[in-house]
Parts: sequence; C-alpha cells; structure tokens
Amino acid sequence: MDKRRRWRLAAELLLAGVVVSLLAGLLHAEAGDPNDHTASFAAYAASGIWTAVHLGQFLGMALLTAGLFVLLPALIVRPGLLAVTARFGALAAATALALYGALQAVDGVALKQAADAWAAAAEPEKSMRFATAEGIRWLEWGLRSYQSFLLGTALILFGIVVAATRHVSRLIGYLMGLSGVAYLAQGWIIGASGFAAANTWPTLFGIVVTVVWSVWLLVSALRMSSSAP
Repeated sequence: MDKRRRWRLAAELLLAGVVVSLLAGLLHAEAGDPNDHTASFAAYAASGIWTAVHLGQFLGMALLTAGLFVLLPALIVRPGLLAVTARFGALAAATALALYGALQAVDGVALKQAADAWAAAAEPEKSMRFATAEGIRWLEWGLRSYQSFLLGTALILFGIVVAATRHVSRLIGYLMGLSGVAYLAQGWIIGASGFAAANTWPTLFGIVVTVVWSVWLLVSALRMSSSAP
C-alpha cells in the first residue's frame, strides 16, 4: 500500500469513528443532571434503544482505534524515540478500547438492566434496587475515568509523532494532542466528581477539536501525492 492510500485509509477510519460516536451520542437518553441518579435511571429505563446506542458508541471507538493503528505504519517512523512514542501510543489506544468495551458492557447492559429492575420494583424493594443501580453507576465512573486517561494519552503520543514527522501539517498533530489533553481532563473530573457540570467544557472542547483534526487529516490525505511503497 503506497503512502497516500495508507494515510487515506487511516483518516477515513478516524473520521468514521468520530461520526459514528457523535451520532450514537445524540441518541443517548439523558437527564437534566447526569449526577441526579433518580432522574437518570428513570430516563435510562424509558429508553428503548439504550443497548443499541451503546453498541454504536463502541463501534465508533473501535473505528477510531483502528484508524490509529493504520496510522502507525503510515507515519513510517525510523527506529528511535519517535518510533517508541508511536508504539506506546498504539498500546495506550488498544488498552483504551478494551476498557471502553468493559465500560459499554457495564453502562449499556448492566446499568440498563438495573435501571429497568428499579423502575419496575414495588416500593419495599425499590431502595435496594436503586442502591444496586447506583453501585453500577459508580463502576461506570471508574471505567470511564481510566479509559479517558488512556485515550487521551494515545492521542497526545500520536499527536507528537504526527507533528514531528511532518507528513501532514504540524497543526494536525498539535490539535490531536489538545484533544488528548481534553480527554485527560475528563478522566480526572469523572474520577473525582462523576458526570459533573465541570466536565461539560472539556467534553465540548474535545469534540470540536477532534472533529477539526479528523476532517483536516482526511483532506490532507486526499491531497497527498502518491508514492512508492
């Protein structure tokens, strides 16, 4: 596969992952305050597409991770510090995907079943069912926190290599790094406070920056001149 085809495939997978994740996120049932567990569990129990939405979110993350792995050989990094940086980025991305799979199993399956059981329970056992659902919610916080840390690390490391190798504009690498920093901030906030209001701005910033660099990367790949393998 020549250089242009490598970059194009990587960029297509990355952008596809971003788009699928965003579309699935738009269908995600929400309460006014995600940390209001009573309102949140009621919204989750009422959602008929909850499991499908979380499967879509996992698909989006899988596509994004696949894009990073295709990008690894496309960077054509010679042995040295940058090559090690790229490989650690790939390792962080793979671990983040594994954690994301566990996260979606907890959130997309276990929490949905617990919320359904709480909503259908008679009053004497409702508090017990709520406590079970809340315990699963806290487990979700932990998984989401560490997954965000690892995904952020992967994006920062890949951003460093993209900027240093200069196959495309260095600004794309810088933006990848900034989106990684946004994920690190999300990981810290979720780990400390759950889905608190303080997480809103890092999340929005990360989404905007990720959309910008993924679109820019695809445009750059499409305009890249073809070269020999």
